[in-house]
Amino acid sequence: MRPLAKVCGLVRAEDVAFAAAEGADLLGFVCHPSSPRHCGDLAVAAPFLDRAVLVQVADDAETILATAQRHGFHRVQPYLSPGTREQGIRRLREAGLHVLLPWADEPDQAQVVADLYLWEPGAQATGLLGGSGQGHAMAHPPPGPFLLAGGLEAINLACRVDAIPATLRHHLRGVDAASRLEASPGCKDPEKVRAFIRLAHALESP
Repeated sequence: MRPLAKVCGLVRAEDVAFAAAEGADLLGFVCHPSSPRHCGDLAVAAPFLDRAVLVQVADDAETILATAQRHGFHRVQPYLSPGTREQGIRRLREAGLHVLLPWADEPDQAQVVADLYLWEPGAQATGLLGGSGQGHAMAHPPPGPFLLAGGLEAINLACRVDAIPATLRHHLRGVDAASRLEASPGCKDPEKVRAFIRLAHALESP
């Protein structure tokens, strides 16, 4: 199975169309006004809903569900508080959404069931919920198949993937990048996007 390439933090319609044309398997759209990658017009995802992922920070799952249904998203990457996370993920999945669950590289997390996990740096280390441009130690893996995230781009992709512990390689399904593919916050660099997608697809499958 070819590894998946997810390009996240898409804001501009031209960047979305370019990433899709280059073969990105998943396209991430951030709904979080304080983020420099906030997509104020989620309609730009409409032509690509077969691979679009709603990335939203919210206090409850109903808010994310409402956004997904309003714009036609089938996949969500929900950032929920620890107190509402397990029940919220269950609600989103019961509603028929495919959940790509952010999984911080931090200890003592509840083993929440999801369709796929996004293994990324934790807010305790970066001060941010995703999009930090930083890597992580790969010390606290998710409980199932995952996309690797955290400071990835073409020039470091192979070495970061090679650093995944051998016992976890069979769970690797692909890679995710956002800030390292930009010319400026919210504006993608076409060459960086192209190189990332091509190298992601060339990775050796586990």
